Amino acid sequence: MRKLAFILLPIFSLLSWTKPLLASEGDSITILLESPYQALRTFVKYTERSSIQDYKKASVVFNDPSLSVDEKTKYAKKLEQILEGAGVLLQFNSIPSDPNHYDSLQNDYLYTISNRYPEIYLQKRRGRWQFQREVLTQIDSVHHELFQFGTNILFSQEQKDNLLGDEFLGLKTWQWIGIGIVFLAGYLVRFIFSLVFEKIIIQLLEKLGQGHIGSRYILPIAKPTGMVCVLILISVFYPLLQLPRQFGVYIVFSLKALIPLFGIIILYRMVNIVEIYLVRLVGKTESKLDDQLVPILKKTLRILIVVVGVLVILDNINIPILPLLTGLSIGGLAFALAAQDTIKNFFGSLMIFIDKPFQIGDWITSGDIDGTVEEVGFRSTRIRTFRNSVISVPNGQLADSTIDNNGLRQYRRFRTILAITYDTPPERIEVFVEGLKKIVQKHPNTNNEKFEIYLNDMGAHSLDILFYIFFEAATWSDELKFRQEIILEILKLGRLLSVHFAFPTQTLHVENMPGQPSLSPEYTLTKQDLNDRLNQYFGEKA
Repeated sequence: MRKLAFILLPIFSLLSWTKPLLASEGDSITILLESPYQALRTFVKYTERSSIQDYKKASVVFNDPSLSVDEKTKYAKKLEQILEGAGVLLQFNSIPSDPNHYDSLQNDYLYTISNRYPEIYLQKRRGRWQFQREVLTQIDSVHHELFQFGTNILFSQEQKDNLLGDEFLGLKTWQWIGIGIVFLAGYLVRFIFSLVFEKIIIQLLEKLGQGHIGSRYILPIAKPTGMVCVLILISVFYPLLQLPRQFGVYIVFSLKALIPLFGIIILYRMVNIVEIYLVRLVGKTESKLDDQLVPILKKTLRILIVVVGVLVILDNINIPILPLLTGLSIGGLAFALAAQDTIKNFFGSLMIFIDKPFQIGDWITSGDIDGTVEEVGFRSTRIRTFRNSVISVPNGQLADSTIDNNGLRQYRRFRTILAITYDTPPERIEVFVEGLKKIVQKHPNTNNEKFEIYLNDMGAHSLDILFYIFFEAATWSDELKFRQEIILEILKLGRLLSVHFAFPTQTLHVENMPGQPSLSPEYTLTKQDLNDRLNQYFGEKA
């Protein structure tokens, strides 16, 4: 409140001199209504003098034969109060002086005195520019809207005219007292907010052990909310002071800008409360990807609040936003063409959040990319590789590529070949294979129902046993641990059964040596003998 008073009081003091200076221009005014400029000039000059006779002269700008001069005089006062209360300053250098001014949008000889009140306009009839009968009804409506509590809520008209009617520094005594009352009321409102929120509620939360909620979420919202209430109070009671229009332009301009500005601050800080709700909401889901979505939504909401708030402020201070939006749309097209990769990544991130091909912490493989997902942003995804480096991959690239999500595997495959020497007896191989199956079945972290262990191939230097199993492992570290346990058990089993593991070797075979029997095998059995042995072997197996 002190900051607001520090800003506004010098303006009061400076601009309070403007009204006497304007009123001191010549006393002789010719009543002319031949153009919008002349009609408004006549009205303003006579109403500045503030006497009953001058108001009667100003009432000539109202055209309604059914009204008396006194009734028209009341409308002159009402219109002056509207211009002063709303801070409408007539810019005479822009008011048309052409007697035949034509409004092409309304298809008539009209002139609207202010964009804020398009329903109040001058119209040319019988060569004279005046406020016609239908406009008088609109003046009543606008006046009632602007002065909802009446114009004499602070002081009666008798007090204004008699006891408090003296001027000081360009303002009436009752106006200076009214300014003090408005500032005092604003200070009381600010004090009440400070007492309720900063003292009572915050202390109550501290007693309940929730002091961080008050200091982090409630207090940052309470302060700008108090300022909004103070500014709304000033905007309601300011028209009652009926200050000069030259001053009202600045105070109304400030109120129109400051109220939505503090509203932006309130909504901006309320996003923190929305964040709490979203965090609790996503905490109920199993996916970790929506946890990453919360800070992105938080940033998006804040950007949206600021953008919309700025547009509201510009609209309030009568800066046309339609040409601005049109320019932004054209510039946005050029920007979109220049930043199409960024837009592609943005929509790629949307597809990732919708489809959820992976979540935070998953081990994924996509082309040459292999690592764990750490963060998913609007433009890129951060992946930590197994070299402990971080790769930032554009989301557009991820959305268009094939993703192998190792983190969604229910089981992790372990496949290897156990090579044993050729001199291993067949019966020992059978026992060894059965022992391998029991190792898998007894391990607590293997799939006991799905595994393949068989003598699978006769290699160039070994007999090959296929060892194909699956681990129930949440992480790669767990998988490596379980692999080690299985391999150690295999080595122990091989040592127990005297099964030797093969490795690439070369044997030099010499068939004949002098004085030694030949090493070449002799094949003396006939085909019949071989068939008999084969039948005998399978007969025993049967």
